[in-house]
Amino acid sequence: MGVLFGGVAPASAHAALIGSDPAQGTVVDKAPTEVTLTFSEQVALSDGSLQVLDPQGRRVDTGKPSNLSGTMYGVQVRTGLPKGTYTVTYQVVSADSHPVSGAFTFSIGAPSATTVSSSGPTAGGGVVGWLYGFARYISYAGFIVLVGGAAFVLACWQRGAGVRAVQRLVVSGWVALTSATLALLLLRGSYTGSGKVADIFDVSLIGQVLQTKAGAALVSRLLLLAAGALFIAVLFGAYVRRDAGAEGETDGSADLDGHGDGRETSDGDSSGESAARDTEKRDLTLGLALGGTVVAAGLAATWAMAEHASTGIQTGLAMPVDILHLLAVAVWLGGLAALLVALFRAPSIEAAAVGRFSRLAFGSVVVLTATGVYQAWRQLGSWSALTGTSYGQLLLVKVALVAVLVGIAWFSRRWTTRLADAPADTPDTAEEERTAGKKRATVAAKTSARTATRAPAKGSAKVSAKGSAQDGDGGSERAAQLARQQAAMAAAQAKRTREADPVRSGLRRSVLAEAGVAVVLLAVATALTTTEPGRTEEAARAATASASQRSGPLSLKMPFDTGGQDGKGTVEVTLDPARVGSDEMHVYVVRPNGKAFDVPEVKVAFTLESKGIGPLPIEPDRIATGHWSASGVQIPMAGDWKIAVTVRTSDIDQTTVNKNAKIG
Repeated sequence: MGVLFGGVAPASAHAALIGSDPAQGTVVDKAPTEVTLTFSEQVALSDGSLQVLDPQGRRVDTGKPSNLSGTMYGVQVRTGLPKGTYTVTYQVVSADSHPVSGAFTFSIGAPSATTVSSSGPTAGGGVVGWLYGFARYISYAGFIVLVGGAAFVLACWQRGAGVRAVQRLVVSGWVALTSATLALLLLRGSYTGSGKVADIFDVSLIGQVLQTKAGAALVSRLLLLAAGALFIAVLFGAYVRRDAGAEGETDGSADLDGHGDGRETSDGDSSGESAARDTEKRDLTLGLALGGTVVAAGLAATWAMAEHASTGIQTGLAMPVDILHLLAVAVWLGGLAALLVALFRAPSIEAAAVGRFSRLAFGSVVVLTATGVYQAWRQLGSWSALTGTSYGQLLLVKVALVAVLVGIAWFSRRWTTRLADAPADTPDTAEEERTAGKKRATVAAKTSARTATRAPAKGSAKVSAKGSAQDGDGGSERAAQLARQQAAMAAAQAKRTREADPVRSGLRRSVLAEAGVAVVLLAVATALTTTEPGRTEEAARAATASASQRSGPLSLKMPFDTGGQDGKGTVEVTLDPARVGSDEMHVYVVRPNGKAFDVPEVKVAFTLESKGIGPLPIEPDRIATGHWSASGVQIPMAGDWKIAVTVRTSDIDQTTVNKNAKIG
């Protein structure tokens, strides 16, 4: 955020202080009864949001701060304040839920020494600010992994619902998002208030947070996550069992040791049951897809309705676009994480599943690009903001990272194409090796069990019952040990097979590189959500520059004609320094030949028609022939003021001339 009023830098936020009365650094002759502050957008106030402190640091404001009109807020101060320098501190929350804080000074009568620091509060900073930012990053990461991982399973690799590594990934996304949301709810009160670690568990602050827009969004997110837990339970529970049942129909019914299980079904019955099971699975898949989409869109809406998209221009369009943007990011990057886990931890993954994700990721990138362009236009508003504001510079970094990510994805698509072009009859050797290892382990276990339970040999009757039991236990242990050895050998062989495949190895490397860039991209995107949009930063910068500009005295010359004898001349009004606050005014009246014109009376009035202020009458004192002056002329607000001068040249002849001028 730009520097406000002579070097006071508030915390990073999305609303800026663009004016005040009294203005920063001004010296007023009369003590004000109220201090007003004008922001670039509406803000939320609390009891201590606006404070006025005397030179000794004691509060002189009375009552609660209030919204006077639009973006102008004020607080009453005690009457009869003595001379000296007073400090105004403000700590509010902008419309997009980010804290705004800062301070400025003004003086009554004359400046004086003060014991109050003008640096203002540090809302949004310190340890609490860092923790809040970290929790925001984790919440975004959890959302992406949860939504993208589930979408990858349903849309690309339904068999992956039974893979333990994929299950752990999606569940970890839910846990991360839930934990981060709870942390944000606890941190919110201190983050927008005192910034103290001790206030994190203040129950009263948590109650206040629940009454805000950001608090309502966080609570809504927790409720949606409860529905998300049910979705995960079905996806990795009933859905997996349904899939396993369908696969079981295609397996042989004989045991691996050659003995049948005694079940016989006709081909017609088997086909009918299989068709019914397939139909039931398709219905369950459709139900999960629809329910998951509703939950995912709802989770995305908790960000859209409480942050950037909820303020500024075109909010009705911006919020749906922001939801689409978040969903596209989640499907792309979350699916990428699921694919990475499948390539490194799952026994195998079909080439068709990788191809389906490649097409899904391409569609997500298209949506991401379209919505991103709109968001960039909405938040920047001009080309100058792209390079001249912090938001624009971060956006350029984000675009560069997306370009790198798309470039790496191009290599991944090439590996995917080569994987899909492999001969159709090429066996999935990793899966075969895993299955064969299981069969070998099962056969070995059953053989050992039969050996252990075989009838005792001749002469063994003398062996005690205790010894027989021990032998039986030893046989079972040996069988279990052999089974573990066989499983370990099968897993090692499967891993060697996977690593020996150059196509799959190349795909794993490129996907791993994509994931690494995605982690950095997510950090930049999180930083963007806490950075003031370029459009509002430029507007606040222009307003601040206008308010603090010192271009020297304002001088206006206006010819007049009262209509009577000797009634023509020119009146000149000068205002120094021609800014908000206290100014000194001089009025000069001269004849057409340039000589001083000593008229009976001169009056001046100031009107700011755009704000309905005025006319503010000024009666200057006569200093000399043709010269009038007034000190301490108060200009309450910057804008285009109409300056009207009434000149009376006789008892009955007078006229009023006016001219507009920008003051402040």
